[in-house]
Amino acid sequence: MNRSQRLRELIAAPDILIMPGVFDGFSARLLQPSGFAAGFLTGSGISEASLGWADQGVMGLEENLRVARALAACCDLPLLADADTGYGNAVNVHFTIRAFDRAGLAGVMIEDQVWPKRCGHMKGKEVVSAEEGAEKIRAAAEARLTPELVIMSRTDTLATHGLAEVIRRLNMYAEAGADLLFADALLSPEHIRTVAQNVGKPICVNMGFGIRQRSTTALLSPRQLQELGVAVAIYPRMLTAAAIQGMKNAIAALQESMRTGAVVDRPELLVSFEELNALVGIEELERLERRYLTPDQYSRKYDKATHEALG
Repeated sequence: MNRSQRLRELIAAPDILIMPGVFDGFSARLLQPSGFAAGFLTGSGISEASLGWADQGVMGLEENLRVARALAACCDLPLLADADTGYGNAVNVHFTIRAFDRAGLAGVMIEDQVWPKRCGHMKGKEVVSAEEGAEKIRAAAEARLTPELVIMSRTDTLATHGLAEVIRRLNMYAEAGADLLFADALLSPEHIRTVAQNVGKPICVNMGFGIRQRSTTALLSPRQLQELGVAVAIYPRMLTAAAIQGMKNAIAALQESMRTGAVVDRPELLVSFEELNALVGIEELERLERRYLTPDQYSRKYDKATHEALG
């Protein structure tokens, strides 16, 4: 079973699929040992972490694809990529989908904002016509090289056109070939339930910042979302926000040491060197060295260092 088939099974399962937003090698590798079955490649997180700029269309296809390809290669779980608007018209979407498919992604999201797009929870959004949005989804569905590749269609029309248009567009996108439907920035549980009851494919919702911080969409638990009819919930900003807070805490500890002149030992702020190495595959790299380095190469790298360390 390929990754796209696995993702389809997870979407169709009775229990809601929870996909944290991953944006780098650390977050991607944390998924599987944490018990998650799939992940969402957050476009905002990749843009902000890789480029240092807000999610307002600064990041292009190649920058997004470079990160997506690397994360698909280091993570065994199915990952669903955020391909923004497809970086142009429906013809551009065709090539965008093929690029992410070849990169090993299990699914790809295409949205109906005008390029340059922006985070769905920011002001100033504009959307293309419903007809253009549907053609982009048709192009995406027909461009698949992996037949099972999941196409997720996203609409940002609630803020610009209202809930009825959200439902109309999602159904148009489903007819055009979308497998999973996503209405971003819904405002209430009633909105979520109404969308779920009036569209023809499984729906996905965005829980914004995640556990503690609120964004546009009301914060609900996975169980509550499942009861509302949601098939998939993504948490795009949870890990990026947590990483920033963790770095701020570590910087504050270092500044305390600089200010006081005292040694500040705060192991609770950091993972150990051993844990970090284990997370990023050190054992696999060492196994490959033992298998493929010549005895002389291996001895020079490790035996000499051991002898020098001993004295």
